[in-house]
This record gives sequence, C-alpha cells and structure tokens, in this order.
Amino acid sequence: MEHHLRSHLAKRLDAFACHSHGLILLLICSLLSIFCSAAVAGSIGINYGRVANNLPSPRQAVQLMQSCSLRKVKLYDADARVLRALAYTQMEVIIGFPNEQVYSIARKPSLARKWIKRNVAKHIRATNITAISVGNEVLTSTRGITKLLLPAMRNLHDALVALNLESQVKLSTPHALNVLSNSFPPSAGAFRPDIATSVMKPLLDFLSQTGSFVMINAYPYFAYRANPAVISLDYTLFRPNAGVKDPQTGLVYTNLLDAQLDAVFAAMASLGHKDLRIVVTETGWPSKGDPTETGVSVSNAAAYNGNLINHITTSNGTPMKPGVPVDVFIFALFNEDLKPGPESERNYGLFYPDQSMVYDVGMQKTKSPAIGNKPQLQQSSWCVAKPGVSKSSLQAALDYACGLGKADCSRIQVGQTCFDPNTLVDHASYAFNSYYQKNQKQTGTCDFGGTAMVVQQDPSTTKCAYPQN
Repeated sequence: MEHHLRSHLAKRLDAFACHSHGLILLLICSLLSIFCSAAVAGSIGINYGRVANNLPSPRQAVQLMQSCSLRKVKLYDADARVLRALAYTQMEVIIGFPNEQVYSIARKPSLARKWIKRNVAKHIRATNITAISVGNEVLTSTRGITKLLLPAMRNLHDALVALNLESQVKLSTPHALNVLSNSFPPSAGAFRPDIATSVMKPLLDFLSQTGSFVMINAYPYFAYRANPAVISLDYTLFRPNAGVKDPQTGLVYTNLLDAQLDAVFAAMASLGHKDLRIVVTETGWPSKGDPTETGVSVSNAAAYNGNLINHITTSNGTPMKPGVPVDVFIFALFNEDLKPGPESERNYGLFYPDQSMVYDVGMQKTKSPAIGNKPQLQQSSWCVAKPGVSKSSLQAALDYACGLGKADCSRIQVGQTCFDPNTLVDHASYAFNSYYQKNQKQTGTCDFGGTAMVVQQDPSTTKCAYPQN
C-alpha cells in the first residue's frame, strides 16, 4: 500500500481506537456540531465605494449586487440616489457618516436631528437601513476629533430615539487594527494606551448600552506585506497550513484573520466587555499593485476572497469565540480609479467598472436578481487534483481533506470501489471532490493550498462514481 493511503488510514484508525468507547457520544456531538455551525455561520456583504469617474449607475450597481446574491451592503455616505436604488430590495444597508462632519454634529444636537431626518427617516420605509458607520478609522486618521467621536454618536443616537428608530438602526464606528498596541498572541491583544481608557472604554460602554456592535477594518494583506518572511502566505490566504499556536491559551489559529479578530476580542475583554459582537466592515486583497507591493496578484486576491467567503459562511466563529458569528463586508465591489495612494488602492474591486469580473470568487451573475447569503457556483462541477503538483504538497492536502476536512474517504480504502487506480492523484481527487460537494461547492472549497482545481467534466469511472450535488 502506498504511503498516502497508509498515512490517512493510520490516522483515522488511531483516532477510532482512542475514542471507540465514546463512539455514540462522539456521533451525537458531531451531529450537534454540524447543525450548530450551520446556525451560527456568518454572512458576506460588500463595500460599495464610488471614488471613481467611470462607474455604472447606482441602479445598475444594485442590480449587479442582487445578481450576485448579496444581501448586505455598506456605503461610505448616504447619497439619496443610492438609497433610492436600494429601495424595496430588502438588502441590509449600512450608511456612512463622514469624518468631516463629526465636529459639528458633536457640538450641535440640532444638526444631528436634521441629518437623521434627511438621510435615515426619509428613506427607511423603503430602504432597509440597519446601521450607521460614524466616520471611518477616526482614531487613526483624524486625531483632532478623537474626543468628539462619542459625543457625535450620542447626539445621532438621541436623534434616532426621538424618531423611534433606535431599535432598527444601530450606530458604530469602524476602527483600523492599529487601535491595538499588541495583537500577538491573540490572547494578549490590547488597545493603545493613549485611547484604551479615555476613548475605547466609554465607546464600548456606549455600544453595549445601545445594543450595537464593534466595527473593525481588518486586512491580513497589510500584515503579510509588511512581514512576508515571518507570516506564511498560506496562513494569510486561508489555505491548509500547520497553524499558529497561542502559547497562553493553547488555541491553534489556521488563518490570520481569526487571530486578528481574537486579539480585538481580548482587548475588549480587558476593558470589561466580553459579549460585544464584531462585524468586519472592511477586508480584501488587491489584484494589482506597484512592483514594490509584495503579494499583490489576481490569484492571491481570488484565493483570499474566495476562501474568506467559504470560511465565514461555513465556520462557527473564531477559536476564542466559537459559536459567535462574524459578518464580513468585502472591500470592494468595484475598482475605483480616483482613489489616492499606491496602485493597489485602486484595485481592490471584485468587478471592473464595466461590470465584468476581475476574478471569479463564485459570485456568478444570474439573469434575474437573487438573494442569499452564500454565493455558489451555478453549474455542474467537480474538484480534482491539479496536474504537476508536487507529491509532498498533494499528500499534505490529502491528509487534510481526510482528517480535519472530514471528507468521506471510506471509498478509497483497500477493497473499496474507488481504491483503484491506486495513485496519489486519484485518491486525492476523490477526497477533494468529497470535501467540495459536502460543502455545497462554496467558493474556496476547491483550493487545498493550490493543489486542486474545479472541472466541469465528470471524473467518474465505470467502477467509481464521484458524488455530485
């Protein structure tokens, strides 16, 4: 028997021997885990930025979002044309309140009431406005109004209360990860000393009192770009990897985003807030950049966002917060040609301005708008091993699929219908496809560290039928 079969078969037999006395209990727990994971999985939304001079109309953009089965969108303003385009779509909408108005709103409650009436009350009967993001990374980019942020949010909240909208519309403010002074290990996450007790503590108190949530802009890409020799690309792109262990808790992290979020959870807990929810209001990966920008490519962007979608919509929270769903808004819908900064800043979009895809993350456009949380591939497809991959990489991916991935590898055991051809490629292909079909062909479930690919031709043989949903 070849090494690859001995490897994953031995692991499965060892696990069975260790736990056979509790097999029934294990089965029950596994079933409960499956149902609970499905119940608490997070959802995917999109950031609709418009710093460009060549974008389609708001109505066309909304139709594009609907055709991609997106149910949530975050805006950077409260443009009436966009809100009208979103009317009667049932899409959940986060509108933006600009940084430059924080000062005036904080000092004049009457201006807050006018803003809420004009930008929320006027539209909310038709447009499903669920939250307001007050400023964007105020504690990082505009230090002059740091102490005015919370007073502005209080005035806006009072205006919502006056109109009986506070239950429907929540207030929060997006933070960059550099509000943390420490993020590793995740359990030692802490806010910067200059804002921890003076700004973050009362802000978290306010969010808790109003039933709101914490907004975080998290970009594993930035961490990888700054430390490519230290941070694994596979770890950053949600690909199979050895993981990183938190020495204080023993928790193992298989991707950087979870580690970043748990650092924020730990920082909040240190200020007395263990129950606040996090929404990732921005995350993404650029498809094009300057020559000096490490890690920028179409393939890396597709891998990050595709695997992100799968991770968020099929997982049950982070290692520190299992069972707590995390909603994520991908940045961004379009490439935006007028954004300042390096080339990458103008190339985060999933789509070009002409509405063609920059790369495919499974958000296949349909002929008529459809709504759902999990963008899926729309045609018959199977997942198989990619030709030319090294044996060591393929073996590691096969072990992952049959182990942690919980693919059904029973039919490639000795004497079973798919044991022959007894090759690493054939066994890996069957295992990869089992995992892919089990996860409803969600984007990112046919990657395995770059060792797998999706095909439209059925790989089944006369003796071995590959499952197909």
